Order: sequence, then C-alpha cells, then structure tokens
Amino acid sequence: MVKRISHESGSRDVDAYIAESPKNVQGKLREIRAAIREAAPGAKETTDYFHMPGYFYPGYDYNGMFAWFGLQKSHIGLLLRPPTIQTHKRELAGYTTTRAAVHLPLDGRTPVPLIKKLVKASVGVMKAKSKEAATSKARHRRA
Repeated sequence: MVKRISHESGSRDVDAYIAESPKNVQGKLREIRAAIREAAPGAKETTDYFHMPGYFYPGYDYNGMFAWFGLQKSHIGLLLRPPTIQTHKRELAGYTTTRAAVHLPLDGRTPVPLIKKLVKASVGVMKAKSKEAATSKARHRRA
C-alpha cells in the first residue's frame, strides 16, 4: 500500500515545527527551509512523512518526496534521496553523513550554497528514477 501525502496544511505545519523548536535553532531551521524552497521552486511542504518538514513535487515516485530536515539533539539532519550523498562525498567530507542524511552542526554557519546544491541533486535523482520507472513500464507493456 502506498502512503499518500496530505496537501492540506503543509506550510502551516512547517511554521509550527519551527516555532515549537528551541529559540536558539529557529534561525537555522528557517535558513535551511529557505534554501530548500529556493533550490526547488514550487515544491510542496509537508510534515506527514517522518513528522519533520519534507518537500515534494506531486506525480513522482516516493510520493514526489526529495528532501526533509529535522532537529536532532546534536545536529540538524538534512535527508535526501540516495545516491545524492554518495555522489557529493568530496563536498561533504567535513560532515557526518549516512546513506541518506547529512548532519549539519548546530553551531557555526548554515552551508546554504551546499544545501541548495544537494537539494537540486536530490530532485534530479527523483526525476531520473521516475523516468526510469516510466521507461521500464513502457517496455513491459510492449513485450
């Protein structure tokens, strides 16, 4: 069963998520949000996936989700579609990463240009995977 995302209250929910976070990190969360929105114009916001701000374009695989961010105890996690992290390992050498996340430290500057680059790459991964899936379906129908 595919989980469907509610499109109803996305931006209000993200506003609330930031407002409910500790005051000392709200500015960083707003910076990350602005960077994602600038890198992915027209993307929809939601908190329905993982109970953290997430971004999607309707009509793609994985419900069009391509980026999320969330406050953790020691960092802000920026989650992206694999293999985005792997293909940007060199630029991410100074950060803790996982297969799908970059841990942004709570202290120091927010790496806005890097966030924008990663988000654009994650959107590209999402679109490429959707295109591959459509091509594969078309091949199977012809066979």
